[in-house]
Amino acid sequence: MSYQDHSASIRQLVGRQNGTWDGIDPEAVARMRLQNRFQTGLDIARYTAAIMRRDMAAYDADPANYTQSLGCWHGFIGQQKMISIKKHFGSTERRYLYLSGWMVAALRSDFGPLPDQSMHEKTSVPALIEELYTFLRQADARELGMMFRDLDHARDSGNALEAQRLLQAVDNHQTHVVPIIADIDAGFGNAEATYLLAKKMIEAGACALQIENQVSDEKQCGHQDGKVTVPHEDFLAKVRACRYAFLELGVEDGIIVTRTDSLGAGLTKQIAVSKAPGDLGDQYNSYLDCEEIDPSTARNGDVILNRDGRLMRPKRLPSNLFQFREGTGADRCVMDCIASLQNGADLLWIETEKPHIEQIASMVDRIREAVPNAKLVYNNSPSFNWTLNFRQQVFDAWAEAGKDVSAYDRARLMSVDYDGTPLADEADERIRTFQKDSAARAGIFHHLITLPTYHTAALSTDNLAREYFGAAGMLGYVRDVQRKELREGIACVKHQNMSGSDIGDDHKEYFAGEAALKAGGAHNTMNQFAA
Repeated sequence: MSYQDHSASIRQLVGRQNGTWDGIDPEAVARMRLQNRFQTGLDIARYTAAIMRRDMAAYDADPANYTQSLGCWHGFIGQQKMISIKKHFGSTERRYLYLSGWMVAALRSDFGPLPDQSMHEKTSVPALIEELYTFLRQADARELGMMFRDLDHARDSGNALEAQRLLQAVDNHQTHVVPIIADIDAGFGNAEATYLLAKKMIEAGACALQIENQVSDEKQCGHQDGKVTVPHEDFLAKVRACRYAFLELGVEDGIIVTRTDSLGAGLTKQIAVSKAPGDLGDQYNSYLDCEEIDPSTARNGDVILNRDGRLMRPKRLPSNLFQFREGTGADRCVMDCIASLQNGADLLWIETEKPHIEQIASMVDRIREAVPNAKLVYNNSPSFNWTLNFRQQVFDAWAEAGKDVSAYDRARLMSVDYDGTPLADEADERIRTFQKDSAARAGIFHHLITLPTYHTAALSTDNLAREYFGAAGMLGYVRDVQRKELREGIACVKHQNMSGSDIGDDHKEYFAGEAALKAGGAHNTMNQFAA
């Protein structure tokens, strides 16, 4: 409904109350309704799932239509990100939020900073989703509130044309609410635990859940060693649990992102159940590192597989884990991805050890032989040394092409000594176009950086601490923070407005009329920033 439709509807409702509701301003109700467009998390999940489905179709038509997100560990961070996107680009189209389990563990656990091993409270994940959407909805309310004030000013000054323009702007307002791809780790337990947590995350507003094929109680960060995968049937049960959660809650087009850690995971905790040669269990087991044995040499407690009539003993570590053969990671990734897509997943995530387009594409090409529209979510991870990786890629490409690379030491290409050289410049250009190029070549629909705001918070705090506690003193804050906020149009320079003070004043006026004691009067120091 439009602003005027809401106003007219409430005016009729008030008129039917025999004068008892005459203190209710229909336009105020219309404003409050528009400022609270999404009344539940499920409203958000349904709305954002439709956005992602539309964007996925647009990518299938043209890979230039890839999407992006940044990981946000607090509602305010997510809010400021979306406010900045609207300010700089005028639209939130194809720009999402990512919720990183790593950052939840490191920053949002009651236990304090934790490693990325699913040790944090599972309730902290839906709590952060709810928090992010609370802040995004508040950004809508704030922006619309400022438009309503401008509308009142236009009416008071008799500028009917400007008033009409503002009404149209209100009716066409683009929300700050965008899809969140939310990390459910390895499901935090069995399939039932995954289902229960998935419901909480969807009820909080998540339209896309990312789940990985590691063992829940052995889960590791995707960029660390010691990862242990599970057989496909165990993982697919959790994928189905997520789908059931979406369907139960009426989010029929919810998105499931299945992540495989097989490229860097050389261990499994279980041998898969196989019912027929060539089934998923048999394929999983075929990659185990085994040795053929004679039955007479079998040892007490041995696990023995029958492979094509031969008796094979998988190598078992003292930890009771079984080992995969070296060099099978890419093959296992392809198998994982095809199995996921053929069993209800919508998008894939292949965790790699470096950002190399051809490495990713070599696996996606094979996956697309079975599922032609396979698409990836890809982690543009801060765990990668992007500068060194891409300088080495350029070095190797030049060397292969016969170009003279004698001026460069491949082992120390990270050095500042190489900044500004032709090799460094070409590497930076490859980094700049990495997302566009890999979207076109390697099937990457969504690019995200998992932990960027963790690093930016640390960097900006370090810079401020160095200046403020050093010789610059208060100038360190004024010059490097406030002055930049003012000159670059950072919304939260008016921090009272950002925290909702003006919205509160509007409500006071709705509720108490001329008797309202408002905070935003002439003596509010925020007025110093009007210029």
